[in-house]
Amino acid sequence: MTSSYVPSPSDRVREQVALYEATGGVEGGTLEGRPVVILTTIGAKTGSVRKNPVMRIKQGDTYVAVASAAGAPTHPAWYRNLIAHPRVTLQDGATVHHLRAREAHGAEKAQWWEVAERFWPHFPEYRAKAGDRDIPVMLLEPVEQSDSATDVDQVAGES
Repeated sequence: MTSSYVPSPSDRVREQVALYEATGGVEGGTLEGRPVVILTTIGAKTGSVRKNPVMRIKQGDTYVAVASAAGAPTHPAWYRNLIAHPRVTLQDGATVHHLRAREAHGAEKAQWWEVAERFWPHFPEYRAKAGDRDIPVMLLEPVEQSDSATDVDQVAGES
């Protein structure tokens, strides 16, 4: 099955992704002066390639994607995409990484929340705004070289 990229319905997201990709992150690479990366997933329902800017939160080889949706009452669509199709690509500047997503829980999640809050000071505000919604913290970790084809590659017909 081959699927193509379906741009976000959000003008801001669509424009930021296009600018970031066109310039290797030189332009469109920040939000409020903080760096972002482009997360490419496969739609959980549609199977389409989807792209979203997320805050660049990295420690070691692990990137972190906090599904805060700025404190909205529901999880962002990209979170559901990661659960359904955990093998993704992430563009950090001009470099594209092949990663596998998994959700952090318990003490591990608490530890990564501390890391995330150092990178993006609005996360505590988002947690309060989310109310009863438990905001997921997704860890995006490198895949083994022999397993570097992502769900994105397979759906897009690149592997």
